[in-house]
Amino acid sequence: MKELSAKQRRIFDYISRFIDDHDYPPSIRQIQEACDISSTSVVDYNLRILERVGYIRRDREVSRAIELLHGGARRARVIPVPIIGTIAAGQPIPVPSADTWSSDQSDTIEVSPDLLGNRENVFALRVKGTSMIDALVNDGDVVLIQSGGRARDGDMVAAWLKKEQEATLKRFYREGEKVRLQPANETMQPIYTDAANVEVQGKVIAAIRPAIG
Repeated sequence: MKELSAKQRRIFDYISRFIDDHDYPPSIRQIQEACDISSTSVVDYNLRILERVGYIRRDREVSRAIELLHGGARRARVIPVPIIGTIAAGQPIPVPSADTWSSDQSDTIEVSPDLLGNRENVFALRVKGTSMIDALVNDGDVVLIQSGGRARDGDMVAAWLKKEQEATLKRFYREGEKVRLQPANETMQPIYTDAANVEVQGKVIAAIRPAIG
């Protein structure tokens, strides 16, 4: 197998140590800073070499998707998705607004790249409440949400109620100048509000039940 340059060896060793410590790969920015490299493009150039000579495998459509193939045990790829707050599957509760939500990596959930597909700008929220139990979303679950985009009738969304400064997890339906936020629990009533009062923060792409024990 081709001998690596000092820089490539430094990058490979850092990726290996990072995966050992975190069980997921570092970002290109983290590699740049940790290995004292001038730019992310230089990191990418050297990662391409590492891939070409068989040290790593990458999925360029997904952030952090680096898999070690040489110099250690082969690891399954996982992607850390930031958990940025809690959302109510019940009556709305306050959560950070669209302006204050951020990708704080201090709390994350690791998911398979296959679950994300080619989606970008995905974040996660912890679910509080039982209004979506008939959609198999339970209290304590974590939902993955793709931010932005236009909601279609029937989509499960994280809806921000502007006047109330609260968010809720519901199915979205347009009804003239109103919006119906429909629970998936026959014991609960829908929320009706002006369409102008609703901002869709994102659409649910998956629900994950955290492991117990």
